[in-house]
Amino acid sequence: MVEAVLIDLFSLTANLQSNIQGLLHNTLEGIEKCSSSHAPFVYVMCCQRQASERKGEQESLLPSLGGFQSLKRRLEVVCAQTTAAALYIVKQRLDEKDLSIIKVLLPTLRKDVMKVYIDHLFTAVYQFEFEDLQVAPDSENLQISEHQHEGQMLPSQDMALIQSEIQMYLESLPSLKGELTILRSSLIPDDIFLHGFTTRTGGISYIPTLSSCNLFSSSKRRDPQVVVKENLRRLANAAGFNPEAFHRVKVDHANAVCIMGKTEPDDYDGIVTDQKGVTLAAPGADCIPVLFADPVRRACGAAHSGWKGTLLGVSMATVNAMVSEYGSNMKDILVVLGPSVGPCCYRLPHESAKEFHRIDPKCVRLFDSANPYIDIRRATRILLERGGILPENIQDDSITDQNQNITFCTACHPDKFYSHFRDGTNFGTQIGFISIKD
Repeated sequence: MVEAVLIDLFSLTANLQSNIQGLLHNTLEGIEKCSSSHAPFVYVMCCQRQASERKGEQESLLPSLGGFQSLKRRLEVVCAQTTAAALYIVKQRLDEKDLSIIKVLLPTLRKDVMKVYIDHLFTAVYQFEFEDLQVAPDSENLQISEHQHEGQMLPSQDMALIQSEIQMYLESLPSLKGELTILRSSLIPDDIFLHGFTTRTGGISYIPTLSSCNLFSSSKRRDPQVVVKENLRRLANAAGFNPEAFHRVKVDHANAVCIMGKTEPDDYDGIVTDQKGVTLAAPGADCIPVLFADPVRRACGAAHSGWKGTLLGVSMATVNAMVSEYGSNMKDILVVLGPSVGPCCYRLPHESAKEFHRIDPKCVRLFDSANPYIDIRRATRILLERGGILPENIQDDSITDQNQNITFCTACHPDKFYSHFRDGTNFGTQIGFISIKD
């Protein structure tokens, strides 16, 4: 069942303003008749002209709502200077109400243009259906490329213009939830490496569980890739790395490692390089983002270590890749464990807990319960030390000086970090990143 209706009047030129009231009246009347018991939310999207106030445009566009009692509190006119801005505002309204099934009423020649905007600003969480809106007998009244015909692919220059418009709009948005904050380890020498762990502040993601510096997009979440890309651009500016030379692991919750410059695996949870200016990153939203630095051979790495990856030894697999590829000495490699779910909060079924108990009984608390508490950080440290990493070259939550601690529990700090364990399926993601300075 349709949850929202978007009426796209953005392309109408000023000389058609006199027709809009009648058009809206007929359209809304049809929506009300078809949805008498469960009226959808209705958004009318139009161009804001000559700095007119939104309220003034709403009064001039909307007919009397006296006859539309079921829609009276469900209808909003959204005026903006660009389609990207107007559609993004509509998206915010949809997300506020957790709406996902949308019918779009729009001029025929506007359909392919709108689909491009939607593909960029929405994810597969949303379902769209399109219906023609007869607004004028001729196409000259629409602000659409004269070379475009409905059903054909847009010219590449039009696609580029739309992408540029979206990017410029997102770049203009204010940061949310405070300034962008980067946590850094005193263990990694900052004269050789650029590194850090992000928090959730300083981006533009507005959905509560994703707000605000979410750095991962997927088909199952409501944050589109363009928003994540803008968050990454802001992080890169603050941290000082090139976002075009940024490589994030392709999470598989296993132990494969990608060697930069060699054939890239389909999935991998570790990545290493000795190339300057290339930024490696591992995500974390309870799983551990682990950073590796060898200041002698000037090599670095990043790994994503959840409970499965921890048991499969992804951290030592990353270390071993640095040793075999770059000649790193095990005793020179520094390892930092970033913000992740702590043993105070993280629980696993008893069968999975057994594997951690085998590593060290101290990795499990309340072992005899159905869902014991698990310390994946301790397990990671133990496996690294057994593999040859010096204890003093590992930084985690066991650090003596708590002022230097950056391995916070993600579940315990909702103001600072995202947490899948705490927030559910529509969770945000922070990252750990590292690169070798030029």
